[in-house]
Amino acid sequence: MTFIGRLVSALFLSILLPTAAFAWPWSTDMMNQPSIKPQETYKGKIFSFPARSVPTIATLTTVANRDEAKSLQNPIEATAGSMKMGKRLFAIYCSACHGALGKADSPISPKIGAIDLTTEYIQKDLTEGWIFGTITFGGAIMPAYGKPGEGGGSNDLSVEERWHVVNYVRNQLAKQPAAKVASATSGESIRK
Repeated sequence: MTFIGRLVSALFLSILLPTAAFAWPWSTDMMNQPSIKPQETYKGKIFSFPARSVPTIATLTTVANRDEAKSLQNPIEATAGSMKMGKRLFAIYCSACHGALGKADSPISPKIGAIDLTTEYIQKDLTEGWIFGTITFGGAIMPAYGKPGEGGGSNDLSVEERWHVVNYVRNQLAKQPAAKVASATSGESIRK
């Protein structure tokens, strides 16, 4: 190799090597970074909550799977307020797959096999606990919206919120006129 060839190669490598060094490790990003969470043990030491932090109050799911949830009794009374909250949460979390009317009439419903929530089977035969368990643990394709022991996620609903959705599905969804339910997806009645 000639002197000029070596010089060009050295120049080329001197430009590329710093780029590779600054980009390493390529798989680390903001989501997958090392962290120590409050009350987590690290090298035998437990870290407390940061000063002035705001604790969250939560009720944990007491069942391990959907079958165990079948016998649960709904602790949230089916009031107008509960139905309103359930309707709002349904519009946010459920209507994309089950449709605004709960009739599995969204564009994606046939592609994923979403079921019609207004059928007699859902409304009369399934227990409220089973519906709660399905929301909590998901199904074959349906994601879990509150699976215990797996940390939090953007899709997680609190135990109380899941019971509000159950109240809405069982007590109001099948009984609403189509025009009224469809207006919920426009956003005006979701914010009320």
